[in-house]
Order: sequence, then structure tokens, then C-alpha cells
Amino acid sequence: MTEITSVEQLEAIYGTPGEASLVKELDRLIPEYIAFVEASPFVALATNGPEGLDCSPRGDLRGFVRVADERTLLMPDRRGNNRVDSLKNIVRDGRVGLLFLVPGSGTTLRVNGKATLSIDPELCASFAVDGQAPRSVIVITIQAVYFQCARAIVRSELWNPDRHVDPKSLPTPGKILAATSQARIDGEAYDAEWPERARKTMW
Repeated sequence: MTEITSVEQLEAIYGTPGEASLVKELDRLIPEYIAFVEASPFVALATNGPEGLDCSPRGDLRGFVRVADERTLLMPDRRGNNRVDSLKNIVRDGRVGLLFLVPGSGTTLRVNGKATLSIDPELCASFAVDGQAPRSVIVITIQAVYFQCARAIVRSELWNPDRHVDPKSLPTPGKILAATSQARIDGEAYDAEWPERARKTMW
């Protein structure tokens, strides 16, 4: 296998980016970019730490990531599995990357920046849903923001319902846990209990 080992080699193969690829990147939000943040119910959050990289799905009601100002985003940390991999990385490193998706749109929004965690009571309370406030809020200082064109979404047919996979054709979380735990976890019981457990810990 022939590997690329330098930026010079890479640029010789791919060439230089066009003007449109460069001028779209800013160090702050503009109204056009804010529109995507406010319409998005799903963000992939990438972090870095001593153990390596992590990418975590984050989803909530549309616009759950709040625009504090043109250089600051606020993201509530909703209930999850308590591994807190992303949060550990943020505390130890702080560098983050976000990819906002908007159902039905091929355009995505990318944000790179530095993050901190806030447990300010008033801030956390301002993100409460059904009386449940997040235990922390991720405060993101934007360093770069730009849109990604629709090619990947179009190629993948992500929003085409005719291309959606039947969930029954995939292993359930319970089956996966039974396999990874060598049957210490009862997979069927886990799957049966999941809907009620999820309902109680949604927010």
C-alpha cells in the first residue's frame, strides 16, 4: 500500500481549495450560521483527551444548543450513561469540534473551538425541561465556523425514507451487551426494560 506521508504529497493530488471553500470560514457566527444552529436537533461532538479521540451524539429539541453571542455557544449535558467521556476530555483538553445536522437539509454546520464546563445553578436551570435541569452546561468559545456542502448527505441519501434501514435487521443494544459482557448482562431483559428506563431519564 502506498501511503501519503506529507502535506506536499496530499496537495499535489488534491490541489488547492477554491475561493468558496475558504471564504465561508469565519471566527464568529453570522445570522446565516445562527439559523442552522437554531434549527438543529442533533450535533456530533468531537473531543480529545489523554486516552484519544471521542465523538459523541448529542440530541434534544430543535435549537437545544443556545447562541449566547456571536462567539459563544451553550450546550446542556442531558442525561446519558454516565461515562462522561466527552466531559472528561473537555476538562483535560478543551478542544472540541461540532457537526450540526438539520433533518431535511443537505447543508451541515461545523464549529471548532475551546470548551469549558459550567455548573452555574442559574445557567443550568435555564435549560430545564419538564423540571429537569442538566447537571452541567458545555460553554463553547468559537474559533472557526463554516458550512459543509451537501455532497455527503446527498450521496448517503440520509433523509430518504426509502433508504432507511429496518431497525429489526440490526442487533439490539441488549444483544450487543450480552455479547460484550459474555452473557453477564441479560440482553433480553435489558431490551425489555429500556423503553421505561429511557422515559424516566430522557432529560
